[in-house]
Amino acid sequence: MEEKDRKIKVLFKIGFLYHKTAFEPLIKIFEKDNQYDVYLSCKEEKAKFLGIFLRSLEGQILKRFNDEGHQVTTSERGFDVVFAGDTVTNHKELGKTVLCFVNHGSGIKNIMYRNLMSDRKTKYNIFVEGPYREKKLKEKKCLGVSKVYTVGMPKLDPLFKSKRFNRKDILSSLHLDCNKKTVLYAPTYKPTSILDLKDTLFEYTGDYNLIIKLHPYSWYGRYAPHSHHKIFEQRVVRYNHAAIVPKDEHSILPYLFVSDTMITEASSTMFEFLATGKTGIIYNLDYERLKHSDGTPLLDEDNRCFMADAFVHFSEPDKVGTAIAEALSSNPNREKQKDEM
Repeated sequence: MEEKDRKIKVLFKIGFLYHKTAFEPLIKIFEKDNQYDVYLSCKEEKAKFLGIFLRSLEGQILKRFNDEGHQVTTSERGFDVVFAGDTVTNHKELGKTVLCFVNHGSGIKNIMYRNLMSDRKTKYNIFVEGPYREKKLKEKKCLGVSKVYTVGMPKLDPLFKSKRFNRKDILSSLHLDCNKKTVLYAPTYKPTSILDLKDTLFEYTGDYNLIIKLHPYSWYGRYAPHSHHKIFEQRVVRYNHAAIVPKDEHSILPYLFVSDTMITEASSTMFEFLATGKTGIIYNLDYERLKHSDGTPLLDEDNRCFMADAFVHFSEPDKVGTAIAEALSSNPNREKQKDEM
């Protein structure tokens, strides 16, 4: 085959299964284009076995991708272009390639900047959601030889470019009331509000539907304890108005679509919910006490004041009901702030 007829080999290095949602619109575009030969890999996903041993899930995940109609690979070398949802630890093993970084979820944590700072000699083409992220990357002086491009958030394309979501169908699948307003609770795994809100969240949402969408790490016991999901599995059976999204459902998009407001503390979902135009709620954390093991801040922004004029904030767990009511009320000044952000 002549070089000019050779297809461009593209790898979507999924890393962890939940990263795939961020790539799906891109995967669809590239797979439809005959210029490209597209493959998916997933090497990092592991789960604890017997509470001690880490077991690779690569084989079963690649089978799942293959069943969905994708080409899969266990080798990540020899591709012209590699898309990653996080910084990579094996960039030399990838060989000579164009390395594209589309973050799986850009929030207010420091982790992305820390990872890039320690890998400044690797050239990434970093695609970000907007001027805020581009400014942050430059302020942190963590780019090294990498380049930044503002392109929006491909992950959210299905919310605005398709009619794939149906409110009644989604709520009915969770056995929830289609006539009620819906509250989405989407905490991150660290730092988390789970222990603070585990009881009042149910007590003060009886007039609404409550959907709980946990971070995948809160299910697998690797970076967060299994108690995270057990807390809610034990409680949803006692409250008819509440449902927990199953652990194998990684996409948050259907629940962003059906929810009238969303509660989080430091999850990247706050940016995604902002894009919907609806008002979210942020549970305030003790910013000064949240540190990495080396003493650097866990969060890049103080969540007590971040988006303060656009989203509702609260600090006391028993004020969650008041926060929900406020988020669902009309506030012209808040609408203006959301539009500006």
